[in-house]
Amino acid sequence: MATCNPNDSRFGMAYLPSAISMRLGKRELYLTRDTRRRYGPTPSLLQCRTGMEPGYLEMLLLRKWLVVFSKAR
Repeated sequence: MATCNPNDSRFGMAYLPSAISMRLGKRELYLTRDTRRRYGPTPSLLQCRTGMEPGYLEMLLLRKWLVVFSKAR
């Protein structure tokens, strides 16, 4: 069962109107436009890195969309 909460402020980006938060079992998916300024070259299709806490995965899609997978709390 997936639940959506567009006003979730856990990631500190609740003011963005295009933010979507979904819970899928033991994982949460957070999708929003990327607001960070990135210096240096970034891949045009997909960039992956680990997040700040264990269990987080951040993906940058098409240099525009930030997708964060995390453990559900």
